[in-house]
Amino acid sequence: MDFSVKPTLTGDKTVLRPFTEADADVMWEIIEDPEVIRLTGEPSRELTPARVRSWYGSRSDQPDRLDLAVTDRATGELVGEVVLHEWDPQTRGCTFRTLIGPRGRDRGLGTEATRLIVGHGFEQLGLHRIELEAYSYNHRALRVYEKVGFVVEGVRREAELRDGEWVDSVVMAILDREWAALPRR
Repeated sequence: MDFSVKPTLTGDKTVLRPFTEADADVMWEIIEDPEVIRLTGEPSRELTPARVRSWYGSRSDQPDRLDLAVTDRATGELVGEVVLHEWDPQTRGCTFRTLIGPRGRDRGLGTEATRLIVGHGFEQLGLHRIELEAYSYNHRALRVYEKVGFVVEGVRREAELRDGEWVDSVVMAILDREWAALPRR
């Protein structure tokens, strides 16, 4: 799989576009948001604004993954990211992850962004399977994934120690034929 083409995907509410180095400051704010940390995990200690700038500045050069900026179509404001990565050629599958900051929440932007990149993965890239993991207490994300068509495959019980408590991780996936059978939006 060659993810070197970084498309712009446009929906009613969002535009997904390739990242540029100029997106780094906003992404740093999103990564440092307390709610993002609670729902996705603590960022690496090695993460610095300079490393984040380098990371987002290099996303368009990565042929092994697809990182796209999620922007609000009405304002152009960057609100998060969607990513297809960990490509497995044997299974024609990859892993999905997303991060939506505070200004992008509760407006349907994450749902639409997820639909756009999942549709691109199946319809343009020919993927067979897209999987993800989310903490069991991340109810907003789990609802979004179910709305888009992901199916719970299992629970990794007490998969991580968070704030002194063991938490479960929910494993979900969607297959190409399941995506194709969904009513067109």
